[in-house]
Amino acid sequence: MRKYIVLAMVSFSFAVSAADKTLDCDNAMNTLQINQCAFIKLESTEGELTKYLEASFSHNADDPELIKSIKVAQKDWQSYMSSHCDSVYTQWRGGSIRGVMAISCKTKLTKQRTHEIWSNFLTYMDSTPPVLPEPK
Repeated sequence: MRKYIVLAMVSFSFAVSAADKTLDCDNAMNTLQINQCAFIKLESTEGELTKYLEASFSHNADDPELIKSIKVAQKDWQSYMSSHCDSVYTQWRGGSIRGVMAISCKTKLTKQRTHEIWSNFLTYMDSTPPVLPEPK
């Protein structure tokens, strides 16, 4: 329970400071700034995943069964990602690094998921160009 309170407080501080244009993520100096920068990166990565998911739904609009299956897999993946990164948070619970470790875990898994969506649902087996470019 305490972990969720801490995460909520950290999330709130991110939201408040997201409007702060003076945050220099290349030169983050303290734990709060490092966590804020990690959260900004996570938000960007989540936006890219959403873009690729939506493209996979559009691209496969003629196959509602596939779209339903992708949505179920996405929901299951979100549960896994949450549980796994909560474990990472727990591993580092004794230190101020716990927040950035959990956020970085989510960012890494989100990037991997985006690539899986692209590879499985937005590319072709032949030399036809993919629907979207390969995610970075």
